[in-house]
Amino acid sequence: MTYGLVTGRAARGTVRVIVSANGRNLTSKPLRGQRFSLRVSLPSGDVSVRVTTVAQDGRRSSRTVDEVFGLPAGSRPRVVRSRQDPVLARKLRALARDYAGTAGVYVQSLTGGAGGSWNAKAEFPAASTLKLAIAAAVLAEHPGVPAPGSSVHRLIQSMITRSDNASANALEVWLAGSTSAGSRVVNSFMRSIGLFDSEMYGGYELRTLAARIPVRVEQQPSFGYGKHTSAFDMASLLRAVWLASGSRGPLREAQPGFTAADGRYLLWLLAHVSDTPKLDRVRAGNRGVVVLHKAGWVNTARHDAGLVFWRGGVFVVGVMTWSSSGAGTSSDRLAGKVAALTLVRLRRTEG
Repeated sequence: MTYGLVTGRAARGTVRVIVSANGRNLTSKPLRGQRFSLRVSLPSGDVSVRVTTVAQDGRRSSRTVDEVFGLPAGSRPRVVRSRQDPVLARKLRALARDYAGTAGVYVQSLTGGAGGSWNAKAEFPAASTLKLAIAAAVLAEHPGVPAPGSSVHRLIQSMITRSDNASANALEVWLAGSTSAGSRVVNSFMRSIGLFDSEMYGGYELRTLAARIPVRVEQQPSFGYGKHTSAFDMASLLRAVWLASGSRGPLREAQPGFTAADGRYLLWLLAHVSDTPKLDRVRAGNRGVVVLHKAGWVNTARHDAGLVFWRGGVFVVGVMTWSSSGAGTSSDRLAGKVAALTLVRLRRTEG
């Protein structure tokens, strides 16, 4: 996961560095010394990056790095103060209230700060959304990024990209010896970064920051409490992971074990989630838009929370829905509409 920064160390005698992606040259710069740090405009999405060094006598040496995920340079992590956009807030409220059930929505531009919400502090059955919190808690405790092929890597990858319940339970056991003790670690992790609407409660069933965007409870779903969370908490957790990928934000202070490399690793996994279209419906007709997200669903609840990257930057969005008669594809459509509405508004206001 990269925002266009390519760094490295060349052999003695190197006079030029060339960077290409997917076979297309992006930059060619003279080099003095051995270390280099170059900003390049990478294509959004999965790319293969090739770095070529040229010696004084013309000899070349190249190295290719696969499994790189390019993001717009304008979406580099930074801390901005949130503020309500009244127009966006009004339109989000109309979308949420039009849903045939109970909805909670929170969005914020992470590059400009503007956003809006509706029912963002209401607690919903969490379903699989809290698997993101399990992954973050594990990475904070794990010594370094899990190596490819390791058991922890396989479990996190399966839990995030395929939402596998057994992998989530195994990671809770890895954290503290049992799913119940692991849940307590996850809850403590969330509290450490100021998120109090969420509660991890045991394992999953197996089958054969002070916000300036107002966040309130307008309508609380009526459900038997177990695992639960809010649109605000999930959006805030995603923002914290994004900031941590640039060594910024609440995770840097509260969870020193969660490194920038951990943040980039988790974002890379979120970019490869397998799921029916929800927030990522916004990609239709919007070239270059990238969505990193984690969804969750049970019979009565259906959610999605993610980061939407576009040429002008990035925004975070959490959409939660509940219906006593069952939540279905109308929830998915609502998530897509919220993301599309936000993108249109930010394109007008942030360029």
